[in-house]
This record gives sequence, C-alpha cells and structure tokens, in this order.
Amino acid sequence: MPTPKFILDLREKIGHDPLWLSGLTGVVLNDRDEVLLVRRADNGRWSLVAGILEPGEQPAVGLIREIQEETAVEAEVERLVSVEALPPASYPNGDQVQFLDLCFRCRPLRGEARVNDDESLDVRWWPLDALPDLTDRELVSIRRALSPDPMPLYITGED
Repeated sequence: MPTPKFILDLREKIGHDPLWLSGLTGVVLNDRDEVLLVRRADNGRWSLVAGILEPGEQPAVGLIREIQEETAVEAEVERLVSVEALPPASYPNGDQVQFLDLCFRCRPLRGEARVNDDESLDVRWWPLDALPDLTDRELVSIRRALSPDPMPLYITGED
C-alpha cells in the first residue's frame, strides 16, 4: 500500500517514532445481508474497507473516498458505529503507529464491486452467514454495525 505523502513528510522529521493517525473503517452492508470486503495486497487477508484520514478531510467524506478508491462502489454513511483507539503497531520498516479508528456503517448506492487500486487483490460481497477468516475486531465491528441501537459505541477499555 502506498504511504500517503503527508505521512512520508512527517516521517522525514520524526523518523520511526510513534505517529498518532486517524483511521477509518467501513462496514458496507447491502440489502442482501452481505458485507463488502477487500482482500489486502499487503498480507492477503480479507478485511473491511479501511484507510487513513487525509489532513483537513472530514471522516465520512474520507471513508466514502476510501470505499470508492478500493472497491469502485459508491456508498453513503448511515451512522457512526464506534470510536476506538487501536493498539500501537509497528511496520516492517520500523515505523510505529497508533490509530484512532472511526468505524461507520455504510450502504452502497451504485457501482459493481471490483479491485479498483493496487491495495487489494480481490473485492467481493460476502454473505453475513458465510464470512471468510476476519480479525476479532472486524467481526465485532460488523456485529456492532448490525445492532439496531443507533448510538455509537465509545470504547472504554471494558468493552
């Protein structure tokens, strides 16, 4: 996955030191009880559509951009699902990051799901009752997005 220019610029100044970033996750659900997933090029795993918020970009706008860029599906945000600080992580090159993740429930408007950039190997709709191997966090995000409770979950460490 290409690193955004603003992160490369920051890395020139801070090296591999921890960088706090705003992450976005989309649980895109259609009317056929399917969720849109991408098979990531970096690790080959299936995952929810996710990305990094660009400087000055509104979160919902950034997520809609990420969904379209990665899957060719035009979507709209229905609601905020959760706000969660993810654990610190390190990349193979030594860069350290931590994400404040904003997870949104979305619905597709138009477009056929397909690989639309170099970040994904495959893109497809998966039936909710036949999902591929996903991380626990992604399964929890899907469950939360399916909840009838419209209020976002603010993670307290006890959730």
